[in-house]
Amino acid sequence: MSGASPSAGQREQAGTNRVSPPPGLKWRRLRFVPLGIAAAALLTGLWVGLARLGLALPGGMPVLAEFHGALMISGFLGTVISLERAVAIGRWWAYAAPALSGLGALALLAGVPPLAAAGFLLAGLALTINSMVVVVRQPALFSVALAVAAACWAIGTAAWILGWNTAELTGWWLAFLVLTVAAERLELSRLLSPPRLSQVTFACAAALILIGAARRELAGNPALFSGMGLIGATLWLLKHDVALRTVRQLGQTRFSATCMISGYVWLGAAGLLLLLAPPGTAAFTYDAAVHAIAIGFIFSMIFGHAPIILPAVTGLRVGFSGFAYAPLALLHVSVLLRVAGDLLAWTDLRAGTGPLTMVALAGYAGTLIVASRARRQPVR
Repeated sequence: MSGASPSAGQREQAGTNRVSPPPGLKWRRLRFVPLGIAAAALLTGLWVGLARLGLALPGGMPVLAEFHGALMISGFLGTVISLERAVAIGRWWAYAAPALSGLGALALLAGVPPLAAAGFLLAGLALTINSMVVVVRQPALFSVALAVAAACWAIGTAAWILGWNTAELTGWWLAFLVLTVAAERLELSRLLSPPRLSQVTFACAAALILIGAARRELAGNPALFSGMGLIGATLWLLKHDVALRTVRQLGQTRFSATCMISGYVWLGAAGLLLLLAPPGTAAFTYDAAVHAIAIGFIFSMIFGHAPIILPAVTGLRVGFSGFAYAPLALLHVSVLLRVAGDLLAWTDLRAGTGPLTMVALAGYAGTLIVASRARRQPVR
């Protein structure tokens, strides 16, 4: 840490407590292996997701269609989150988590689900150990929350191995994602010196989410705890996150803040859906709530953090363009239409949102590539 304290906007752009990649280029390049595997899991997960929406695909229903959630949450997000945490810790042993998760994703892509589940379980346990090391080094609520989030991944995967159905274990996997993001934002919020009571409210919201997962509320039970927990986390984020200040700035900083705030809206919407129409009371309420979180909330976080995380993980320079707002808007339109199609049981509308989401993701990746190339070109 340097003696000067950067502003909240600068910390948002540079990342929080990120350790710069080690100078060894050969070792740095190894990080592209789990990243490549995660990308393959993402693309496969999106493809089989189209089939699950009822779209006719070449070759019929993909064999991996039933593992859509495992591909997206464990194969893609679990690998990426584990890799980011390993880079932040900066020790060779921390890379066991992304390596195991990558192996699990490869096993799933190869059609060996039992081996994949074992890999993901070991990855979740390794990430939990990595996070506990951070707790010992830096005891704080945010570091504890990161460890609890990692444990949720392991618990959900253990439930998968034990034969729980997808709706029963999804609460644990979503808790992994939601608490990971919330904990990282809690870490950033310390720049604003929030009152101590804010940590109490954060802990209460997290506890409600965990209770909801333990009660398997997404499997059709009344979703009081899950809904209240998600709404509580949303209200906390909207009140204490630095994004509410950095959104007043310009360029990439404003874009990242816009992604954060819009994602929080979807997190709160998922909580409201679970409270007002719990799973089992409407045709596709479960699907609406899950994808409000997984697409509306999580992918908004990915859009906002990608220009920050990619340079730290890969060492590559990533540019920014104002055109990134177009795929971000398209992403939110796709989620809005999906939720509407779910609640109205309009299957054609629901199915049409799949390609729309893929176009949004591809469009955002394209803007990053074009902006990064333009940044590297010398000025003449």
